[in-house]
Amino acid sequence: MEFPTHSSPHIGRPNRVDKVMLQVVLALIPGTLALTFYFGYGVLVNLLLAIGSAVAFEALVMKLRKRPVTPVLMDLSAVVTAMLFAVAIPPLLPWWMVVLGMAFGIIMVKQMYGGLGYNPFNPAMAAYVLLLISYPVEMTAWLPPSVLAEHHISLREIALFKFTGALPDDYTLDAITMATPLDVMRTNLDLNMMISEIRTNPLWGDFGGLGWEWVGNWFLMGGIWMVYKRTITWQIPLAFLTGLVGMATLFWLFDSESFPFPLFHLFSGGAILGAFFIATDPVTASTTRTGQLIYGATIGILVYVIRTWGGYPDAVAFAVLLMNMAAPTIDYYTRPRTYGHGEMKS
Repeated sequence: MEFPTHSSPHIGRPNRVDKVMLQVVLALIPGTLALTFYFGYGVLVNLLLAIGSAVAFEALVMKLRKRPVTPVLMDLSAVVTAMLFAVAIPPLLPWWMVVLGMAFGIIMVKQMYGGLGYNPFNPAMAAYVLLLISYPVEMTAWLPPSVLAEHHISLREIALFKFTGALPDDYTLDAITMATPLDVMRTNLDLNMMISEIRTNPLWGDFGGLGWEWVGNWFLMGGIWMVYKRTITWQIPLAFLTGLVGMATLFWLFDSESFPFPLFHLFSGGAILGAFFIATDPVTASTTRTGQLIYGATIGILVYVIRTWGGYPDAVAFAVLLMNMAAPTIDYYTRPRTYGHGEMKS
């Protein structure tokens, strides 16, 4: 039998980096379109800015390191990082903050450690956390979903604001933006309001925030498609969502007027996106089967703990980065036994 190559491996690897990254890009498209439909063209502007700056910074670092540029850009890892970052930030975020986030994520978090495969932290989430800590007001000012918006901002108005800071006539930033459902829930609970009172707000849908529910559903479809295509494994997403819902159910059963219904946590923020697209990053996540279950479940638990008692309503980025640090240790203690190496018997 003849093989394409004379020395092993005789069969090419089916899951090349560029192929895997392309599947992630395709899986992100439905959720991104839903996000654009409900929250405006600013999502697409962020997407273009993030992808353009991420690719530019990646090429710049390769030039400075005197390494080939084209193979690194063609693996699409910078594009995936940019897309994950772009769908996590508010549509009206100023352009320079988008570029700043990508500069930090690509240069400091990815390339400073040696590039793809060597970065200990998820670059998109590190960039998100940098901006959230540095510019909390801008990073928490979201447009209301289109079905509730009194003034629908055009693409031209969005671009004008993002690049010049100019708003439409007779409008202020506070008049056209609002907090996320997670932020509203947390703030009102801190004011000792009951869940039944909070949910009278027109912002709410069946379980979570209006608009956010459908965005989560479309990201869920993309995630399930990746599991079907074996782009990712099922262990981390399932463990993540089980840990989050399990914690939410426990406290909801204890006091349903002080702790939201469990599905609220799935469909009001970045939980679905985090479970399927962020926590499953093959570079920064746990790699053993048992380790992936521990890794995912702990992220889900941390998300609930930070959302409920921490200082930030949506905690996916913080939980993922914390567990990125723990992933090597989890892998060390959950690695499978090497074939032929059994325990010594006396």
